[in-house]
Amino acid sequence: MKKLATLLIILLAGLTTQAQVQPTWESLNQRGYPQWFQDAKLGIFIHWGLYSVPAYASKEGYGEWFYRGLMQKVPERTRIMSYYADTTKPVFDQYKELTKFWHAELWNPDDWAQMFKDAGAKYVVLVTKHHDGYCLWDSPFQPEWNSVMSGPRRNIVEELTTSVRDHGLRMGFYYSLPEWTNPRHIWMQDPDNEIGDYVDNYMVPQFKELVGRYKPDLLFSDGDWNNTAEQLRSQELISWYYNTVGADAIVNNRWGNGTKHGFLTPEYSAGIANTEVPWAECRGFGRSFGLNRNEDLDNYMTDKELIQHFVELVAHGGGMTLNVGPYADGTIPLIQQERLRALGKWLKINGEAIYGTRPYEIPCQRTTTFALPGYSGPLHFDWVRNAPLREMPVDNFDIHWKGSFKAPKDGTYRFKAVANDEMTVAGNGDTILYYNSNWAENTPWYEVHLAKGENYQLDVWYHEKDLEATASLLVSVDGGDFEPVSSNWISEITWQTTTRCFTTKSENLYNNLYIIEFERPDPRKPLVIKNMPKLNPKDGMILLGTDYEMSYHGEKGKAYTMLKWKQDKRGTLTIDFSDIDTKKLNELENAWVIRITSFEPDKR
Repeated sequence: MKKLATLLIILLAGLTTQAQVQPTWESLNQRGYPQWFQDAKLGIFIHWGLYSVPAYASKEGYGEWFYRGLMQKVPERTRIMSYYADTTKPVFDQYKELTKFWHAELWNPDDWAQMFKDAGAKYVVLVTKHHDGYCLWDSPFQPEWNSVMSGPRRNIVEELTTSVRDHGLRMGFYYSLPEWTNPRHIWMQDPDNEIGDYVDNYMVPQFKELVGRYKPDLLFSDGDWNNTAEQLRSQELISWYYNTVGADAIVNNRWGNGTKHGFLTPEYSAGIANTEVPWAECRGFGRSFGLNRNEDLDNYMTDKELIQHFVELVAHGGGMTLNVGPYADGTIPLIQQERLRALGKWLKINGEAIYGTRPYEIPCQRTTTFALPGYSGPLHFDWVRNAPLREMPVDNFDIHWKGSFKAPKDGTYRFKAVANDEMTVAGNGDTILYYNSNWAENTPWYEVHLAKGENYQLDVWYHEKDLEATASLLVSVDGGDFEPVSSNWISEITWQTTTRCFTTKSENLYNNLYIIEFERPDPRKPLVIKNMPKLNPKDGMILLGTDYEMSYHGEKGKAYTMLKWKQDKRGTLTIDFSDIDTKKLNELENAWVIRITSFEPDKR
């Protein structure tokens, strides 16, 4: 009997050991990712801290990087800081003065949680500590530098975590791995390879204290790019987190160079075409995460732009972690609240085409758009978070510059192209440069001798694929420094405009395909969609949001007007909206969802 008991103990111990995630990329990846995140699609990011007091950056900069600007002695940052502190003092002493101005006097965590829930979000990610090292909880590893002992004098992490969970949402934490203010290792100032003491004696124990105390469902680490995953002990931390929190836990992929695990986090982009690993684009309504009072209104996405961008991310298998940047008083700017309300209103009607869906064999359909913007200036741009024209997408476009370079003096001129993705340059009609960022080697420059006043005709074609848009045509005279070439104009710009997206979902015996139209259906003429996979003639179609009350044997319920449709042998689908109640149709906006329901389980 004792032998049997001993054997059972050994077997149980073995099962427990097998259930533990080991600190290796292989073990972490074998664990996989929880389904809830892949189904959630929408989360809310919150950047709120001492940097919310000045709430300042360049017009397209990140407000939460205010301290870094002070470190670099950026004049405008110093000028703004002078309203809060004596700028002759050391930078950290200046920055500490901001705690006197951060009161969070209007902050109500329940109001936030309800607002995020009404927006249709399924999870929330709070910045618990940004790169400035200031903690939004009473971290014993920062006994003075936290929101409980200074500033609001409240445990923001604890209060918001409680409210978010009470409202049925999942709670996630953003945690900056390095810090600009820690004497053990000052990030971006001290040598990167001397981070060991900071990691071993501060970062790791603080990380475990935070996670062990609140057990977040999601961890979003950041600030990893100057170090390796080994230097940051990332495999150890991720496996410890998984074993501590359990099967619902998930992490992102920002854990140092060499990281081979975590959901992907494209930033201010059109996302990625990768469905093997979960991903969610992180972005703000404008160009910053932390509030930037210097930002132009035009930087903010409209309701329609936000919703259609979100739809496109989901159609490609991803999601969005949408950031709010509150004021220092704890209120969220009204324009951000308005966008959240519009998103929630749309999801309340059309959410079934978003939550829990998967990409269809055709993610989206696009059409080519052409414009003549009349741009003039240097042939240089860096659009990491925005495209050159408001109506353009952030990814997948082509630009053609055409102009003449007038030589200021006799000399030898070297032209050089640099781009993210592809760039081709012609001089006087002949191709002189081709640059591809995926190539190991590119032509360093093209050399030509020009006489003073001579016009050298330049044509530059740039093709942008995804994530970042950076292109420069540079010129050097007689071996001098390379500088951007000035040209008279951009002669043309073309890009792909998304017209519709598709998602799909199976529920019980039903298989639903969703067509999400970016232009309002017209009851006066049919919608024609080419190159559609073959549908079943028995499939039923409805337009979400056009349901109406009906009574059947005294019982009230909802009913839909079934859409008439047909499909020819070439795959062209024609949908008739003439029977739709025009009033109902006019109540819908931003994106219109057609649900196609099939009763054949194996069809899609």
